[in-house]
Amino acid sequence: MISGDVGERAVARATWRLVPLMAVCYFFAYLDRTNLSVAALTMNKELGLSATAYGFGAGLLFVGYVLLDAPSNLILHRVGARVWMARIMVVWGIVAAACAAIQGEVSFYVLRFLLGVAEAGFFPGMILYLSYWFPAARRATVTGLFMIAVPLSTAVGAPLGGLLLGLDGAWGLSGWRWLFLLEGVPSILLGVLLLWLLPNRPADARWLSADERAWITETLAREESAVPELPVRRVVLHPRVITLGLVYFAIAFGLYGLGFWMPTILKSSLGLGNLSVTLLTAVPYAIGAIAMVWWGRRCDRIGRPVPHTLAPMAAGGVLLAVSAFLTSAPWLGYAGLCACAIGVMAAFPCFWTLPSAFLSGAAVAAGIGVINSIGNLSGFLGPYWVGWMTDLFGSSQWGLVTIGVVMVAGAVLVSRLRVAS
Repeated sequence: MISGDVGERAVARATWRLVPLMAVCYFFAYLDRTNLSVAALTMNKELGLSATAYGFGAGLLFVGYVLLDAPSNLILHRVGARVWMARIMVVWGIVAAACAAIQGEVSFYVLRFLLGVAEAGFFPGMILYLSYWFPAARRATVTGLFMIAVPLSTAVGAPLGGLLLGLDGAWGLSGWRWLFLLEGVPSILLGVLLLWLLPNRPADARWLSADERAWITETLAREESAVPELPVRRVVLHPRVITLGLVYFAIAFGLYGLGFWMPTILKSSLGLGNLSVTLLTAVPYAIGAIAMVWWGRRCDRIGRPVPHTLAPMAAGGVLLAVSAFLTSAPWLGYAGLCACAIGVMAAFPCFWTLPSAFLSGAAVAAGIGVINSIGNLSGFLGPYWVGWMTDLFGSSQWGLVTIGVVMVAGAVLVSRLRVAS
């Protein structure tokens, strides 16, 4: 709980000044990462990409991404978020727009890898940045508000991508090329704006009063002092860090396994047009945005982030695995896809309160980076696995079952944690 008028006012001002800006930036980050799923509706056929080749390329982004997360967070902790985040956004915007120049498998693979290198560190950096501004009692709520960009980027981005595909032939460019080009440019512009809009720490925020700056600084210092600071070198192989990384792997396996394949799965199972497919893709993510905010607030109010992480993971995984066998009832299968997507969204804000429960200082910066790196290995494995299983069995059924099993396994693993549970 936050007591006192100064504290409530400080947190409210920081929330409404920073979180919407961070969410907009992450909206375009996630859109530039996953708009490939919509582009694939026409790109794969034009370039002659198989399901395996597409899944491999979709996942290649995460190879470069995971290698640089922890180093990026340590640099951010040293130089500040303002310059570092601006640098990340400008570079990834340029690479995202350059994906319009893809000509075949090789250029597809190269540009996806470079996009991961460019974006590396953005998400864990923003999670770290929230810990510089908000006390533990509000962190799940603000994390949910920030991460609402994930479901909204699909809920809004999928139909938008469907419309951009309609530009096919304009100025001699395919619709999917317009999609990459027009969705990459806003990231460059936002990156430049961050140089003016993103203060490094509460002490730099002129829009807070002196009392409010002091309250945030002193409250966070008091919370941090209650957590022993580990040497950074010990964080990399710390058992709790590895466990949280594996749990995040399970959450992200559901996120990316579905995210890169849902439009293609819906098109093949329901036999609908591109725009209808993108609208149906948007539905579970729109509901997931509401679930994410509500569940995060509930977690802050009640506490016990471990059960709040476990429950949506288990429910989403079981329902997806069961629904994958309902091939004679494709709309029930769609309901299972929706349940999984909503479960993934709800688990995020509660999960990301766990690292700062036992890490502080530079250790929490490194820990968040390591956890995100381990988790995002599933960003490579998930899309590739679903593509490989689809080619092997002629349908996505067993790929979806695998996603459900991995999520349930992650729920079992998180139940073993004793971190602020």
